[in-house]
Amino acid sequence: MPLVELSDCTVSYLDVGQGPPLILIHGFPLDHTMWRHQIDDLQKSYRVLALDLPGFGKSQAPQAEMSITGFADRIAEFLDQIGMPEKVTLCGLSMGGSIALQFALRYPEKLARLILCDCRAMVDAPEARQMRFDLADRVLKEGPEFVAAAMPARLFTPQTIEQHPDIVQSIQAVIRTTTSTSVAGGSRALANREDVVPRLSEIKVPTLVIVGSEDVISTSGEMQAMAEKIPDSQYVAIPGAGHMAPLEAPVPVNAEIRTWLASH
Repeated sequence: MPLVELSDCTVSYLDVGQGPPLILIHGFPLDHTMWRHQIDDLQKSYRVLALDLPGFGKSQAPQAEMSITGFADRIAEFLDQIGMPEKVTLCGLSMGGSIALQFALRYPEKLARLILCDCRAMVDAPEARQMRFDLADRVLKEGPEFVAAAMPARLFTPQTIEQHPDIVQSIQAVIRTTTSTSVAGGSRALANREDVVPRLSEIKVPTLVIVGSEDVISTSGEMQAMAEKIPDSQYVAIPGAGHMAPLEAPVPVNAEIRTWLASH
């Protein structure tokens, strides 16, 4: 995978296919491999660039404290560094969706379309925010194993956990290889993120909002409400999928993305 040097970190990325550029931004605390089914399918019609965020996968962590806006700024810097000649479609899941929202607000001149998967525009409740800080403190002391053990119950439906243990294990393997400092940094970045609900009306590009109907983190009701605040948006719920809808239900997710991209 190519590696791009940014001002204070590096970005490792997969660059496959030809056509309009589609940038894929993974969730916390994962890497670009969570998009493997979308990469395989969408590269037939699009230039797909699947990034490892700084500090995750094979990308070097930034020197500064991680933040959602900082990740958005580094994606913009990444696009400049590779000489991206045109506006991109940006697709993010969970933390990647929070980053995509900030990118849309900070760099509208670089954006053609936006895809938001299983993510939140609002901030966490105080208890959930404190849990993120507690996770950050604990992972620095104990390492990421407890994160790998605990997260599947939140990320996947019980059916996926029971019937597709290979999917769950692949995600756990990625979490285990993520450094404790990056897990802590990502958790704090999510805890400190901006409430962008009041700014959703500022997003002027066509936007697809996708959520697993069984998502317990970014619920279907919350994401539908988010879509209603974005002027040119389409909302889709994927039956039977949880927070990792693109990995749990790749066929319907890919079909929805393809159909929507073709119509916009």
